[in-house]
Order: sequence, then structure tokens, then C-alpha cells
Amino acid sequence: MTITRIASGAPWEAKVGYCRAVVAAPFVFVSGTVGRNPETGELPTDVTAQCANALAIIARALAQAGSDFAHVVRVTYYVPNRADFEPCWPQLRAAFGTNPPASTVIFANLIDPAMKIEIEVTAVLRATA
Repeated sequence: MTITRIASGAPWEAKVGYCRAVVAAPFVFVSGTVGRNPETGELPTDVTAQCANALAIIARALAQAGSDFAHVVRVTYYVPNRADFEPCWPQLRAAFGTNPPASTVIFANLIDPAMKIEIEVTAVLRATA
């Protein structure tokens, strides 16, 4: 089996020892992704801005892997504050469209108290769906 690792270049990958995504055909596993701005590294204070950034980072990783949101089969959301999850729903519905994945939400602290959401997905490669 060929395994391909996709790095985003974020400093945490080298510090912690992980990569943004791993392709082990036919699956794509995208690491838990928080809402830092992918260009500046800044963390917005607003949960919806953090969610938008996390989705953009995930979309980029999926594209590099040969997949997209339509091929996501499982998503896990980690949210420290229950009240912060519902404001993200419109973005999540838009991202997954008519192809909603199986989903779990876990209310838990994140590594930085300023982080309001972390999103992890598993997808299949477009050619295998």
C-alpha cells in the first residue's frame, strides 16, 4: 500500500510530529484543523471566521489529496463552548451540500483557549467514490 503524506507547512506539524493529511487509498485522513488564517497564521476571535479558515485549510488538503467535500464520509467537530457550534452550521451545510457525511461533535477543550472549533475529516478519493 502506498501512503502519501501532505504537509501544509504550518509550524505545528514539525513541532508536534504530524501532517495535514494522509492518503492511504482509497481514504484521505485530514488532521484536526483549527481556524488560523492559512496565510497569516492569525487566529480570529470569532467562531465563524475560525470555522471558515478551518474549512479553507481542509479544502486545500483534500484537493491536494485528490478529493473534496463531496467525498467526505466522516467529520468530527471539537468545540469547547456548545454555544459556538450552531453559528457554524450554515457554513458546514454549504461545505457539504447534498453530500453530508456521518458526523460527531465533541465538546472539549482545545490546545489553545482562544481556539473555538477544530474539524477533522475522513474522505475517499474522487476516483474511488
